[in-house]
Amino acid sequence: MLTGTLAGCIGYVDRPGPAAVYVAPVAVEPVIVVQDEYVYYPSYGMYYNSYRHQYVHQERGSWVSRPSPRGVSVEVLHASPSVRMDFHDSPGPHHAAVVQKYPKKWAPPGNEHGRK
Repeated sequence: MLTGTLAGCIGYVDRPGPAAVYVAPVAVEPVIVVQDEYVYYPSYGMYYNSYRHQYVHQERGSWVSRPSPRGVSVEVLHASPSVRMDFHDSPGPHHAAVVQKYPKKWAPPGNEHGRK
């Protein structure tokens, strides 16, 4: 009879149920991709990156970026003929074709700027 008494003394353990976990949504900032845009100045063999506000040119075989043009004033450079480029990476891979299409004495059609 002792077994019946012991069998009836089974205790009850209340376990906590599954925990509810709240995970706040992650705030995702919008990604804005801005592409470089270049203007080429054939008379000076120089590019201007309008997004980075840098002048880019070759110097001793390397591409150099500067906040101001080297060897010419901004006013003179901007007054010279220029061409907006349609590439958005660095000028290096495109420069040979650009120079061929827009030689040093190039001027827009109908504009005799710099020609005599």
